Parts: sequence; structure tokens; C-alpha cells
Amino acid sequence: MCIAKAAELLLKGELVAFPTETVYGLGADAENPEAVAKIYQAKGRPQNHPVIVHLPPDADISYWVSHVPEEAKLLIQHFWPGPLTLILPRAKHIPDAVSGGQPSIGLRCPSHPVAQQLLRAFAQLRPNAGVAAPSANKFGQVSPTSAAHVESEFPGEIQHHQLYVVEGGDADIGIESTIVDLSRIAEGIGAVLLRPGHITRQQLADVLGYMPASPDKAAPRVSGTLKAHYAPHTPLQMVQKEDYKGLLTHIPKNEKWVLMGFPQDLLKLQELAISHLSVVSHQNTLSLSDKQSTIDLYPVSDDPTVYAKSIYALLRQLDTQGYQRICVQALPQDLDWEALNDRLQRAAAAFES
Repeated sequence: MCIAKAAELLLKGELVAFPTETVYGLGADAENPEAVAKIYQAKGRPQNHPVIVHLPPDADISYWVSHVPEEAKLLIQHFWPGPLTLILPRAKHIPDAVSGGQPSIGLRCPSHPVAQQLLRAFAQLRPNAGVAAPSANKFGQVSPTSAAHVESEFPGEIQHHQLYVVEGGDADIGIESTIVDLSRIAEGIGAVLLRPGHITRQQLADVLGYMPASPDKAAPRVSGTLKAHYAPHTPLQMVQKEDYKGLLTHIPKNEKWVLMGFPQDLLKLQELAISHLSVVSHQNTLSLSDKQSTIDLYPVSDDPTVYAKSIYALLRQLDTQGYQRICVQALPQDLDWEALNDRLQRAAAAFES
């Protein structure tokens, strides 16, 4: 890891992947439209899909925006540095390449120490510098939570020295930042939660004094909110636990599926297993098999924070194990699970006809 080298590369308009507490980002100089264009090209990302600008803790927010509403000041005070992105009115001198042509801009200050070192080093080379960085993966695919994930996603770019990867260990949170729109406060529209994340709707409400609204048709476009997103290569579907028994009888002949579920519910599934299925134990999974088809049962945590930290790494792992389908137990509908429901439902939508 060389922070100085990475900062120099950003200044030259090159791409740098770096760790944050949420996922790894694919970064470029936010004020260099040609550099930002390289992000879109590498990811295969639509040009009108905005990226988030990452700033160091001591950044001057007013450089990037035309107005900082009181709600933004409150949320910054409580949650920055941290996994919160604020959508604010973009300053006129900031190129619209980072906002997909919109008059708004997404800003966040990550808490990961390596990210902060990089952002500070870049700002020392050029005052007020920021790094535009969506997740470091091909567009619509599973986000990376380790440097190894990034390297597997962009082998050609790394081999040809078009991408430098800063190592920073595994991401602590594991899913993308919460995104709150505050760009329309002057129009009388309060805070809108555009993408749920580790910081929950209730936590935002506790600070703001009111519950953030859900997106309306006029809400700004932001990262990760298309209907289909965060998808593995293996088809993924959500399954209600009440439908487990039917699932066992519908696996096509000679196919191998996997079911991710809460341990207590997977135990019930074993009890429901049709008599001709045998239960085979291996590592931390159980297989139900009739020698023509198999479903592996993979227990996952019933704690949403623990689940979130491991979900993307697990989906990448399962993608390599020859399954024809990944089934995921439907999650609770309370606010603590809102972010995970958002990610997994979008992942499943990628395979809906």
C-alpha cells in the first residue's frame, strides 16, 4: 500500500480503488471529467447514473455545494465521518460529470482510516480535492468488500496499469452508504431517504426530528437505486420460509441449489424434508439430496449488522461453487433490515422475467 503513489495517480487522472468502511470504491479526481469518464468506462456504467464524491474529514463542504441546509449540518455533526451520503445542491463550478447532469451532488466522508489517509494526501496535492467513487465492480454486480474482490473484477485494468488498488482489509460494514436527499430543502421538501444503509431511517429521524420521506418521482437519481442491482452471476430468488417445503420438490433434475436462511428455520426445513431425501453434512452447510438434485443449506446470521458485513463476500463465494440457483430466505420487514431487503430485492430483480 502506498498512499502517496495513489494520490499522485489521482492527480494525474488515473483510477485508484480504495477501501471504505462500506465497500471498496473505484476512485478518480472528482473535478476531472476525463478521469471520471474512466470510472464509467471501466464499470460499464450509464453516463446519467451519478457517482458519490468522497471528502476528507476537514473538507470545506461549501466548496462543493451552493448551500448547506441546517438538516445537512445536523446529519454531518452526528454521522460524519461515516456511512452517510448527502445529496445537496451542486456548486456551479463543479463539473456535472459526477452528478449525471443533475444540479445536485452526492457527498460523503468515509470513516475508514486508509480512505482518510488517501483523501487527505490528495487534498494536500490540490486544495479542496475530492474523489468520485462508486463501488469497485462492474455495473449492477455484487459490490467488493476486499481488495481481492476488486482484483478479480478488473484483472485487465490492473494488468495494464490502468487501475491501482490500495489494500485496506475487509470492509467493516459491508453494504453501501445510506443516501439522504437534502437538495430540495429550499423548495420546502424535507429529507428523503433515497437508499437505506447501515444508518437506519430511525437513526436519521432521531437527529432530524422527523422521519425521512420515501423517494418521489422528482427525487434525484443516485447510486444503486435501479430496480435491478447488486446481482451475482448465479440467478438469485427470495423465498418465504412458508414455501420451503415446496422449494424442495421443485429443484430440476441434476441441478444443485443453495438456500441461505436463518439457522432455526433451516432446522425446520430438515424436518419437512421428503422421506426419500438424505441429509449430508459438510463444513457449515447441510445438503438435502435425492441423488438427482441437491439443495445445500447455508445458515446466515439473524443479526442484520453481522448479515450485512458478510452478504457480498458470501454471494461472491457461492457464485464460484457451481450452483444453478441461489435462494435467500425472505428477511424481516422492520427498519433494522430495510437496507438488506433493499439490496437483496434488487439482486433478485435482475433475474425476474
